[in-house]
Amino acid sequence: MYEGAVQNLIDELGRLPGVGPKSAQRIAFHLLSAETADVKRLVGALVEVKERVRFCSVCGNVAEQSECRICRDPRRDAAVICVVEESKDVVAIERTREFRGRYHVLGGAISPIEGVGPDDLRIRELMTRLSDGQITELILATDPNLEGEATATYLARLLKPMGLKVTRLASGLPVGGDLEYADEVTLGRAFEGRRALDF
Repeated sequence: MYEGAVQNLIDELGRLPGVGPKSAQRIAFHLLSAETADVKRLVGALVEVKERVRFCSVCGNVAEQSECRICRDPRRDAAVICVVEESKDVVAIERTREFRGRYHVLGGAISPIEGVGPDDLRIRELMTRLSDGQITELILATDPNLEGEATATYLARLLKPMGLKVTRLASGLPVGGDLEYADEVTLGRAFEGRRALDF
């Protein structure tokens, strides 16, 4: 336990996700030994992100204007929406350069243990986007874990009466992985998603 400002800094850093007490202490002492200019740059970046960044009024992605750059891009296919949990998922998919549609960021996943239900996510906004009849396909790209699967199942059931084409990202074995280390669910999905080889 440290005194005053040092302990306050450790406590605040410890409130960040993924930062435990030891990491918080390590970061705090790094900041104490850093150049004043470096710390001021960090403080400036934190203040700037809080003042300038908001969530896109259309898809919920992070943006510095009312709409994000993807929603403003007329070259994107407005008829296909990829539903993701967080903005970081948009970045991951964009890195592949495979998807040319638009996104919808839910802001999390259904998790009864954490008290997150459908009403806590941006599902209502998704339904509003779908109501104009311009969307032809919805790709569910939630995480392949218990919460992501629950969210995808919930959305699929909710959307079934609308007659939309609803797809889910394939999952299975990672490239470079060994079969002996794959769990049963991953291996089972790999068998379900197998495809013919073209020679």
